[in-house]
Amino acid sequence: MTETMIRTTCPRDCYDGCGIRVILNDGEIDRVTGDPEHPENRGSLCGKCTLAYNGVWRDPSARLLRPLRRTGPKGSDAFEEVSWDDALGEIAARLGGLIDAGRAHDILTAHYTGTCSVIANQFPMRFFNHIGATEVNPDSICNLSGHVALGYVLGESATGFDPRTAKVSTCLIIWGGNPSASGPHVNKHWLAEFPGTLIVIDPIRTPTAARADIHLRPYPGTDATLAFGMMHALKDMGSLDDDFIARHTVGFDELSTAIADWTPARAAGVTGIPEADIIHAAEAYGAGPSMLFLGQALCRAPTGDNAFRAAAMLPAITGNIGKPGTGLCFLNGKGTTRGLDMGYVGRADLRADAGQSISHMDLRAALEETPVDKALFLWNINVAASNPDQKRLLAALESDHLFTVVVDLFLTDSVRRADLVLPAASFLEFDDLVGSYFHLSLGPQSKAAEPMGDALPNQEIFRRLARAMELNEPALYEDDEQILNHLLSAHGLTFDELKESGTVYPSASPVILWEDLNFPTPSGKIELASTRAAADGHPLVPSAEPLARPASGKVRLLTPAGQWHMNSSYDNEPRIAARAAEPTITLHPVDAEALGLAEGITARVHNEAGALSMRVAISEKTLPGVAWSPKGMWPGRGRDGLNVNALNPGLRADMGDSTALHGVEVTLESLG
Repeated sequence: MTETMIRTTCPRDCYDGCGIRVILNDGEIDRVTGDPEHPENRGSLCGKCTLAYNGVWRDPSARLLRPLRRTGPKGSDAFEEVSWDDALGEIAARLGGLIDAGRAHDILTAHYTGTCSVIANQFPMRFFNHIGATEVNPDSICNLSGHVALGYVLGESATGFDPRTAKVSTCLIIWGGNPSASGPHVNKHWLAEFPGTLIVIDPIRTPTAARADIHLRPYPGTDATLAFGMMHALKDMGSLDDDFIARHTVGFDELSTAIADWTPARAAGVTGIPEADIIHAAEAYGAGPSMLFLGQALCRAPTGDNAFRAAAMLPAITGNIGKPGTGLCFLNGKGTTRGLDMGYVGRADLRADAGQSISHMDLRAALEETPVDKALFLWNINVAASNPDQKRLLAALESDHLFTVVVDLFLTDSVRRADLVLPAASFLEFDDLVGSYFHLSLGPQSKAAEPMGDALPNQEIFRRLARAMELNEPALYEDDEQILNHLLSAHGLTFDELKESGTVYPSASPVILWEDLNFPTPSGKIELASTRAAADGHPLVPSAEPLARPASGKVRLLTPAGQWHMNSSYDNEPRIAARAAEPTITLHPVDAEALGLAEGITARVHNEAGALSMRVAISEKTLPGVAWSPKGMWPGRGRDGLNVNALNPGLRADMGDSTALHGVEVTLESLG
């Protein structure tokens, strides 16, 4: 046999952006492995990608291969194969009918990060923008609140720090993030090589927290209090950068009043963190140069946006931004840090109006409200698994009045409730671009095989649908090669040249982001006090006040990323399903004893939104009053036909109309 290799890039929703080598024998994929020449993953893939990419991703019996039309009740898996022409013709007629009736806004499209490759992730929005559909805001299910909060402080949220500058940093704080699950190679290599003091702020003793020099464990909802306690300590020890504050910030006088009220001792009484640990962390950060890495979990709370604003004060008042080894990173956008013309891909300018958008927190209600004969188009997302108020959402998806189309690779719980199913190609089956949202890398997604069956890339599906609807806008038909070369023109590359060279960076040497200290805020400075926030109904400066603790008998439920899932991806890989076969809730021994719950028993976990049967685990890795259960299981595999999102009533964060799922409270009772 003749063995050849194709270099590509992992497009999953992960900080890593791993390099991949696809090994072919006689033109057929033999195995998918890590690229030893890639600087971030250095030859390995994480366990979940290794299993999935050499398992269900390449298993024809697991993949959707033909368009499907529902023939029985929604959720019954009763489908028949149809041709692409028939499927697209039916969709065109249904959507066209709504458009002709002046009801384009009753066409809802929901999507997110089933793939993060650039064209497959964004090009379909050209179609929906052109027809005037209502977009379900993708980030509202994840991190929109953090984007809004940082927008008030820095003017935008997608310019962080270049991780390569960490080699000159003396301190790194990871706040509300667990790279061991959500960026395994960030955890394995970047953190392992960090030269300074590592501080992890997380109520759970995750593997990332376990490797920290300092692990601060605030009770959920007290992060802003902790930030103010640290700011007070920094001021007391003379670690504020008065010149930087005067030259590059506005609003310090307003902020300093709140700082004065929150001594480390007072913050300790609220957060549960010893006063000495708060001071120790502040000393390490204040010594600088220091970096702050804000994780997604921090903003997924009822007061998460306020916590984001409060944490963002630390680099501003110590001058830890715009210099080597410093900065604040939430995400690194491909447009802001790598010069890609991302607006060109989705083309919001194709809308004839300002457009309508709703939150994922409102999707269930939107499907239920009159008129009920709406259309729902899902791609790159599995709302049946990921969205709140799950039991009622599943009922809404099963309405015969709703016309639902799902684009996917697999028979997910959302697909099972569709009227028409369109099979999508995998990342191994078409060309695209991938950029990490942490590292400043940009790599090729290279076609290694033909799409299975009649599957098509997302973008080609929507080109064909536009043609079936006889739409005349040329942008709806632009081919991948033109888009790729347009995007790469900022780097002076063609896509063929990128495939040859592999991953590229904006420069060979580390980049100092925010080096010019010009911020896209109204003042051009970091806004410690934000008049825009105040005009939007939020405090002028962030508040140190904590979120109220649960009532007696209840615990706060955290649902972070787990080791074996990528959001809801991978749960259909048998070797992964076997590792996460049973929904489990972990309690602190104090809570287990108080509730009369023993290791391994089944408990009824419930609140006003729903109830689940879950196996109890007991560990000091969590705090008293805090339970945790990793997300990712498909509802259809759960004991109750539901997953942990059945316990989320759709709580909203304090900004951005975004999810606050880490504010969920539950009661537990033994089922024996």
